[in-house]
Amino acid sequence: MAFPFFKTEKKAILARCRDDYATKMRLKYAPYYHAMEEQKGTQVRLDGRDMIMLSSNDYLGLSFHPKVIEASRAAVLKWGTSTTGARTSNGSRTFHVELEEKLAAFLGREACHVHAAGYLSCMSSVATFAQKGDIVVGDKNLHSCLWDGIRLSLATVERFSHNNPDDLRNILATASPDVPKMVVVEGVYSMEGHICRLPEIATLAEEYNAFTVLDDAHGFGVLGRQGRGTIDHFGLNHKVDIVCGSLSKSLASTGGFVAGKRELIEYLRTNSKQTIFSAALCPSQAAVAMTALELMQSEPEHLERLWKNTAKYRAILKNLGLDTWGSETPAVPIVLGSKERVYPFWQALLEKGVFTVMSIAPAVPPGKDLIRTAVSAMHTDEQLERIGEAMAYAMKKL
Repeated sequence: MAFPFFKTEKKAILARCRDDYATKMRLKYAPYYHAMEEQKGTQVRLDGRDMIMLSSNDYLGLSFHPKVIEASRAAVLKWGTSTTGARTSNGSRTFHVELEEKLAAFLGREACHVHAAGYLSCMSSVATFAQKGDIVVGDKNLHSCLWDGIRLSLATVERFSHNNPDDLRNILATASPDVPKMVVVEGVYSMEGHICRLPEIATLAEEYNAFTVLDDAHGFGVLGRQGRGTIDHFGLNHKVDIVCGSLSKSLASTGGFVAGKRELIEYLRTNSKQTIFSAALCPSQAAVAMTALELMQSEPEHLERLWKNTAKYRAILKNLGLDTWGSETPAVPIVLGSKERVYPFWQALLEKGVFTVMSIAPAVPPGKDLIRTAVSAMHTDEQLERIGEAMAYAMKKL
């Protein structure tokens, strides 16, 4: 039996998709989902043209390190391409345990669990430990993965102004002292390049007896001793309950991790749907992350080069009078204020052989439409000079 209202609903969905597609096709050059034809370090080939990659999260430049590539190759030869299963059933391997132990030791934590995606790790770090009836207080500029985790928890949600401990205090002060509370922040906010004001925020969480979760995807490998991250940068390991992050940035791999006290990680392993029902991290990517982690400790020159490049790049942008939103890290936004300005600026950079990423409202606050750029240890001085010339050209085009 046919139900006419089903047809109406289907038409509405199809029309929504068709209108969106038509809008995208009106753009002369779509700004997303570009398929690079070739890559060598920070040089990529797109549509037959060589370009400088200026939006990768390969902060330490380890994705082309010979030891990392060899580790990936050796793991595939030994273990095959995939475990083809979840850790809870047939997918767990000794290399997962080894990686988790090394990450936990590096971070000064009792235990760690790795997932096949950073999104899963960060989502589960919230959804697992908060539940209906709790209050989760999050920075309003949190990444989508954390908001998804908050929604899945069914907890009551409160947002505080970005990186603003005073606003956080006001919210915590008005919450019932008997209700379990969680504070969720990022170590480095990747869109803004801001470092979390963790000393004040951690102190407030302690004062109001709140559980703390910190997503350090963009702080790991960048801040702290040998890249131990934002918590180590401030010396606050004892004040943060859960730290999560990604293996796909400084560790040049894919996947993610959650680290904390052993009882918390064991709870996650048996209570997190994102963990129980996810396929395990594949052998090659576990080997890549493990090798990159070792290189972070044995070859400090990568981190040193990253910060040297960051300083030089920020000086270039400052001399051009570009607004970088007060970025303190290698994640450097160029705020232009409207999509009408962002799109031609992005196109002009593309013309000059510099690949970046656009980010416009609602992905960023209104009036903060921007070009997202990121510095790598692999960028050469010559490339940075060419980037500076491209930025000057883009400004003239505006």
